[in-house]
Amino acid sequence: MSLSVLLQQMGVILILVSIGIMLQKKDVIDTKTSKKLSAIVVDVCNPGLIMASILSGGLTATHQDLLTAIALGAGFYALLVMLGFVLPRILRAEPDNRRFYNLMTVYTNCGFLGIPVARAILPPNAILYVIVINIFYSLLFYTHGLIVLRGKAQTEKTNPVKSILNPGTIMAMLSLLVFWFDITLPPLLANTIEYIGNATIFLSMALLGVNIARSKLLDAVKDLRIWGYILLRMIFVPVGIVFFMHSLHFDTTATLAMCLMAACPVGNLPMIQAEKTGQDTRILSSGIAVTTVVSLLTITVLMSVFS
Repeated sequence: MSLSVLLQQMGVILILVSIGIMLQKKDVIDTKTSKKLSAIVVDVCNPGLIMASILSGGLTATHQDLLTAIALGAGFYALLVMLGFVLPRILRAEPDNRRFYNLMTVYTNCGFLGIPVARAILPPNAILYVIVINIFYSLLFYTHGLIVLRGKAQTEKTNPVKSILNPGTIMAMLSLLVFWFDITLPPLLANTIEYIGNATIFLSMALLGVNIARSKLLDAVKDLRIWGYILLRMIFVPVGIVFFMHSLHFDTTATLAMCLMAACPVGNLPMIQAEKTGQDTRILSSGIAVTTVVSLLTITVLMSVFS
């Protein structure tokens, strides 16, 4: 992808985020509306976008590409789980707060932001890697993630299978089956899924703008640990992954997809789960706000340099 096309696509995303900020400032989207729209995006639109990407007809990936994506996804999260243990200590986080930096390191916004951004700026085949990453995300968060946040005893009281089998994970798995067996859906169903998926990019970016507008961004920017996190997790890790994959001669599409997944900002799910258990979410909310804003720049730079 040329630099001009990339800048144009990221410019569109920036405008959509700005619309979300404006809608929040004008009280068009309040807290209650934001929660309902987020549920629509997570449970309906994003799953639709995943399937629509597979049905688009633009994929030329092979079964071997999918198996490669699964191997890369497993290695990717093995790396992040290890970094989740090490990075909070490098940042010298307080012992009581290390679990929050651990979650920020492992569980980024690879679905809510990663899927629409990948669809907007990456080649069609990249969606396979993005789908696989999101499946691993769900499998890990409702097991490893909840243990880190709540402790093993409290996690055993939940039903991880029920949590893992959410609409996004189910649709992702169905999409991979459609791809693997080259299934053709009836036009009525395929067109419906496409229309649902098309709503994802605007709604998800606008909601990111709403979250940014609601956050205490100026206070969060003063936290030096957040900037240390950005440097190590959102810049060094993606760059390291790119050089590693180049050394093993992976194709450009796979490399860009994994780079984007590694460059995503802090995700919302850890904060939502922390709120449910009455924990202090200031670190997580600050991380989400600052890294989301900064990611618009870092993703643009990384994709332009390595594409």
